[in-house]
Amino acid sequence: MLPSFNVLGGELLQCSMNPLTGWFRDGCCNTDRNDRSLHTVCCIVTEDFLKFALSRGNDLITPAPQFNFPGLVAGDRWCVCAQTWQDAFETGHACPVILEATHEETLQIISLDNLKKFKC
Repeated sequence: MLPSFNVLGGELLQCSMNPLTGWFRDGCCNTDRNDRSLHTVCCIVTEDFLKFALSRGNDLITPAPQFNFPGLVAGDRWCVCAQTWQDAFETGHACPVILEATHEETLQIISLDNLKKFKC
């Protein structure tokens, strides 16, 4: 498999193994053509962001054991959908981003300048 690249042009770094994140549940914000929501932004979620996502119908808080999903709490790292982060940014609810672990495909939705405003 070819290496994936981050928004800075380097090799994509791991986002989180605990909780295990990623479209492929490989700990990285990798993507493919089946990932229509682009789960590509490696974030450190905040309570504010989690509440925002929930208000938009994306419940990242409630555990879903059937999907091996523990539910997130503030401080967890997670591969967030690019459009969800962009919407949060536009409404003042964006959370910190780990640029080195954020997939380059994110740049289809979010500008690098806006990501850099929230870099860790």
